[in-house]
Amino acid sequence: MKKLTRAALAATALLATPLHAQSDDAVARGEYLVTGPAGCGNCHSPMGPAGFIAGQELGGRLVEANDLFTAIAPNITPAGRVAEWSDAELGRAIREGIRPDGSVIGPPMPFTFYRGLSDSDLSAIVAYLRTVPAVDHDPGQSAYNIPLPPAYGPPVDSVADIPAGVTVEYGAYLAGPVAHCMECHTPMGPMGPMVETDLGRGGFEFHGPWGISVASNITSHEDGLVGYADDEIATMITQGMRPDGSPMFPPMPYGFLARMTADDLAAIILYLRSLPPLPDAG
Repeated sequence: MKKLTRAALAATALLATPLHAQSDDAVARGEYLVTGPAGCGNCHSPMGPAGFIAGQELGGRLVEANDLFTAIAPNITPAGRVAEWSDAELGRAIREGIRPDGSVIGPPMPFTFYRGLSDSDLSAIVAYLRTVPAVDHDPGQSAYNIPLPPAYGPPVDSVADIPAGVTVEYGAYLAGPVAHCMECHTPMGPMGPMVETDLGRGGFEFHGPWGISVASNITSHEDGLVGYADDEIATMITQGMRPDGSPMFPPMPYGFLARMTADDLAAIILYLRSLPPLPDAG
């Protein structure tokens, strides 16, 4: 039998804690993350012509259909198949993209960044998902015409908390592992977002009913955020409105990001100001 490291045992024990033993604080933290900066419902909640369908939050939906894949975000309420998974199995699926049967979850789940979710935040997310209303909805199964990797990296043993505060470090955690801003705002290469060379450079295209939206450059370059005041950036993040009054497009989860605390929003902006300046991709 494979020997688990002490860190792995600690992480497994954390996620294996029975729901009744989870503190109210943990569930509240999970609710804040899922319905706020993590914006899980942006992909996992069914939508109609007028937006998200009331009463079906987190019930799953078709997210993307193209020549490469049809991605369907599953029902992650207690009525979905995740109800049969242990807390540790659900946590591993969220952070590493591996289901209990060993199969790999495909894009667009942002595992490049979710792998950095702290143990306590991951546990809080799982604890909250166990408490949400069950939604009787089967959105179907994803299908991929591209090969998926056997894994998105080695097993994640344990990830420590980043102390909360208006700091670059905590802003990086919120903009990365939690809100995965950097996943969409970084150009994609053959192996996924090119975080080592093009972090925050923008240029990735999103196709939807609204047309085509292009992820903006959010680095500290003149092509990025240099010309914007902090309050203008905050309004764009949480309200989808540019300083000139023009609206921004999906799939930015403005409604979810609007639920962030003032300190968390300030930390993200502080982090974005720290990004090395990169020009728009030519």
